[in-house]
Amino acid sequence: MANDIIIEGFDEVIETIKKVGELPQKCVNKAAKKGIQVAKKSAKNGRWVDQTGYLRKSIKEKAEKTKIKGKKVYDLWPDPSYNDVFVKTSKAGKRAYYPASIEYGFKTKSGGYVAGFKFLHDSLTDNKSQIENTIVSTLADEIDKLK
Repeated sequence: MANDIIIEGFDEVIETIKKVGELPQKCVNKAAKKGIQVAKKSAKNGRWVDQTGYLRKSIKEKAEKTKIKGKKVYDLWPDPSYNDVFVKTSKAGKRAYYPASIEYGFKTKSGGYVAGFKFLHDSLTDNKSQIENTIVSTLADEIDKLK
């Protein structure tokens, strides 16, 4: 005796999967952009101290260039237009980059080490589920618009 399984709405699922495969790149771009905005907002409102405000102002999202359809990647970066403020040269000729020092930490003159605040890293990891939910909901909205 064979077991018959009846799945209602299976045709709709197949159609939705086909539409996802044909999802325009602009939908993917929009979802990725909304996701990185969550991390950007968190990084700008982080726990780290920025007395001048330049580091907070300089945080920008940068899109990765790719030829793969359906892929969009954004990174958070300090805006290079602020490099004249961020790059410092010591009397010994060593260069220091302020955003990197704040993110990763630095060695002191006395040989000690000051740990970094990891504000960019934490803005992504602490908000991972919120970023994922934002991306998924945006893609779902875009798929619904295509129907």
